[in-house]
Amino acid sequence: MTQRLDKQRLRELAIAVSLPTGANPSPATVDRGFGLPTGLYLATVALYLGFIGVMAASFLNPELAIPMVIFAGFVVFAFALAGYWTRMKPANDTAPPDWAQFRARGIETSSGRLTAGEATVQVLLLPVLILGWGLAVAVIVALR
Repeated sequence: MTQRLDKQRLRELAIAVSLPTGANPSPATVDRGFGLPTGLYLATVALYLGFIGVMAASFLNPELAIPMVIFAGFVVFAFALAGYWTRMKPANDTAPPDWAQFRARGIETSSGRLTAGEATVQVLLLPVLILGWGLAVAVIVALR
């Protein structure tokens, strides 16, 4: 339950303390990395851009040139923004793991630890399925 506190009662309850001597008043560092190697992000971008390329090649129409460039721009900008976000202040001291570290340690998720192979499948499954769907559409368009 909530209750209203007047200023006098609030002053009695509030305790102001100073920083301990030698304490650093700088802000805490924040881990904004996802614990995955950069190559997985690049592969994801490549697969999404591959889908857009397949769609552009399947429906060779000059009127679709501008929308396809806009779609590709959205993909690139979305991943660039996420990359920029990992370097924002306060300082992010964590660096993405290289492939050897990723293979050795895997990644910890909220549902448990995943090996490198399992994490790679989870990250790349949707982009691969989308590219496969685009290729299936391209085959249908080519055969009609």
